[in-house]
Amino acid sequence: MERTLITLTGSSQAAFIDRDIAHIGRVMRPSLQGDLGGPILPVSYWRKRLYQLLDTGHLSHAQLCTVDSLLLQLDQFEADPPPVWIAPAAATAAPFQPLHAAGAGRHI
Repeated sequence: MERTLITLTGSSQAAFIDRDIAHIGRVMRPSLQGDLGGPILPVSYWRKRLYQLLDTGHLSHAQLCTVDSLLLQLDQFEADPPPVWIAPAAATAAPFQPLHAAGAGRHI
């Protein structure tokens, strides 16, 4: 299958970049915070995405400011990462034992 390069013109390219910046702004932080297993996508992934946008050379002043803000958020995240969650401690209590094992066959 042959791939063709799609070129965007003026306003459609600006709209595409706006949508991409908005998407990154919405999902970057939750992705970095991740879950107990750690980040879903690392800082390097998001930094690469933002630099790709900068490399297009077609960003407006407002878009540049937003990308810069997102890069600063990545810097802040790297400087002050969230705490690493420690696995739950092993249970120290004995497993549950029924109170009246002998009377288990009786009905109330």
